[in-house]
Amino acid sequence: MDKNYIVGDLIYDAAIYDGLNTFLDDLEFYKKWLPKDKEEARILELCCGTGRLTIPIAKEGYNITGVDYTTSMLNQAIAKANKEHLSIDFVEKDIRTLDLGKKFDFIFIPFNSIHHLYKNEDLFKVLRMVKKHLQESGIFLLDCFNPDIRYIIHGEKKKEKTAEYTTHDGREVVIKQTMCYENATQINRIRWHYYIDGVFHSIQNLDMRMYFPQELDFYLECSGFNIIHKFGSFEEDDFCDDSEKQIYVLSLKK
Repeated sequence: MDKNYIVGDLIYDAAIYDGLNTFLDDLEFYKKWLPKDKEEARILELCCGTGRLTIPIAKEGYNITGVDYTTSMLNQAIAKANKEHLSIDFVEKDIRTLDLGKKFDFIFIPFNSIHHLYKNEDLFKVLRMVKKHLQESGIFLLDCFNPDIRYIIHGEKKKEKTAEYTTHDGREVVIKQTMCYENATQINRIRWHYYIDGVFHSIQNLDMRMYFPQELDFYLECSGFNIIHKFGSFEEDDFCDDSEKQIYVLSLKK
């Protein structure tokens, strides 16, 4: 069994990424839970990418730090911030080993990013890091998928178009997807077949660790967090069997 789980370089190409990820469905949800005191609050976004959420939160007047380990993504985030005349502290680090030497009032890991923590030990390292950086009265939010085995099985049957768009640098991109799920590791081996300007370009890995609802609840609680809320959507619907998402609002156990 190949255990070299990765996300392909092209997926982290900043222009390719931004062209695909233009939605802001989650922004209002995260803004709702931000501290009310903008001047004093410190915000930490983990896996901030190209600043899709970081930039608009900073524009609201918050002191926000964005962390990511991909150089091209952070360069794009910095360029966006400069264009908006925003002063944002962007940090290039692996969140498993992050140590900023200060605490934050609000920490969040958006956009399904924990699915790229492939082993339990990776997740636990990140949760310990969050505890180290979170104020005693702070709030920690994260979102991820609610695994749907029916969808995974369907996705294994054939190659399907999952996206078609034009990047800001003029590339016409089509992505077709195949999947193969590993029962033993809970890794969904996703393959994105890229066609750029009408020509096949490459196959890129988008491997994702599936975290099942009871499992993730247990990991969070055992790691010292209280589950204040668990929603099934960014509209704050109650989490249920048909929920596409698992969205957590968490605090530190006293």
